[in-house]
Amino acid sequence: MKEYKTRSRTLILDYLKENADRRFTVGDIYKQINESDSGINRATVYRNLDRLCQQGKLLRYKDTDSDACYYQYSDEHDNCDSHLHAKCSECGKIFHIESEFAREFEGHMQSEYGIDVDCSKTIIVGKCDECK
Repeated sequence: MKEYKTRSRTLILDYLKENADRRFTVGDIYKQINESDSGINRATVYRNLDRLCQQGKLLRYKDTDSDACYYQYSDEHDNCDSHLHAKCSECGKIFHIESEFAREFEGHMQSEYGIDVDCSKTIIVGKCDECK
C-alpha cells in the first residue's frame, strides 16, 4: 500500500521529533498542532498516530493510573521494545535505559518471579536530576 506524505502527518511527526524525549496524549498533540495550524481534526491525529505506530516511528504507552494512552517518537531509538524506559514524574521526560542494569533487571524478574518483562510497556517512574 502506497503511503502518502500529508501536511497533517508532517506537522504531527515534526512536532513529535522536536520533542522526542517527551510523551504526549492525543489531546496534547491535537492542542499543540492546532495552536500553530488550525484545521487538523482529532480524528486525523488519531489516524496518523496509529499509522506511525504501525511503522515503528512511535511508541504507544498505556498509563497505569488512567485510561490515557501516550505516544512518543521512537524512530531514532532502534529496538525501543527491547530496552527499559524511565519517566520523570514531574516533567514527563522519557529516558531510554540501554544498559547492563536493564538486562540484569529483566533476568532477575524472570529467574525470581517467572515474569518476562515487556520492555515496550515498561516504564520506571521517578524524578530526573533537573526536577529534583
